[in-house]
Amino acid sequence: MKEYLIKRITAAPNWAEIPELKLDNVLWGSDDSIKAGAKLCTNGGYLFVHMWATEEDVLAEYTKPLSPVYKDSCLEFFFKLESQDNYFNFEINPNGAMILQYGVSGFDRFHIIREEEKEYFDMRTNRMPDGWGLFYRIPRTFISTFYNIEYEFQGTLQANMYKCGGATRNYLSWSRVNSEKPNFHRPEDFGKMRFED
Repeated sequence: MKEYLIKRITAAPNWAEIPELKLDNVLWGSDDSIKAGAKLCTNGGYLFVHMWATEEDVLAEYTKPLSPVYKDSCLEFFFKLESQDNYFNFEINPNGAMILQYGVSGFDRFHIIREEEKEYFDMRTNRMPDGWGLFYRIPRTFISTFYNIEYEFQGTLQANMYKCGGATRNYLSWSRVNSEKPNFHRPEDFGKMRFED
C-alpha cells in the first residue's frame, strides 16, 4: 500500500519545500505521455492541496458546479478518515468547475453544493505551456461537519489522487486501482496519507 507523509507548516505553503506525490499508475490503456503529480500540507486549520498535469491537449469545456468535469481534463482527490466509511471526492477541471460528493460508494453518494465554493475552498487554477495546475484548501471545520466530530488534521487518511479525461480516455492514479474498467470509486484501493507529528 502506498503511503505519503503530509507535512505540517506554520505559514503559507512554500510548495518548493513540500514532497511530491506522483500519479504514476497508468490505467486502462491510457496515453503514457500524460504526467500528473500532487503535494499536500496542513497548518492545522486547513489541508492545502496542489495538483498539476502535463498534457498537450488540455480540455476545459465545463464551467458550472456539478458539470461532468471528469469528461474534461480533470484532477481528483478522494479521501476519508480511517475510522469512517463515507469518503469525499473533489473533481476539478482547468476552469475550476468542481464536482464535490460524499458517500460510501460510487453508487451511494450525494452532491455537496456550496455558494461561492471557489472562495470557500480558495480555489485557483493556472495554465502552463505544457499543461495546467490547481490549488485549493479544505477547512478542518468542513470535515468536522460531515463526520459530526471535532476533527483535527492528525493520524491517517485513506486516500487516492487521480488524473482523468473521460473524453480523451486518460487515467492516472497515485495508488493502484484494481478494476478491469475505469472506476475511481474504490476506497478498498486507497493508499495512506499520514499527517506529520
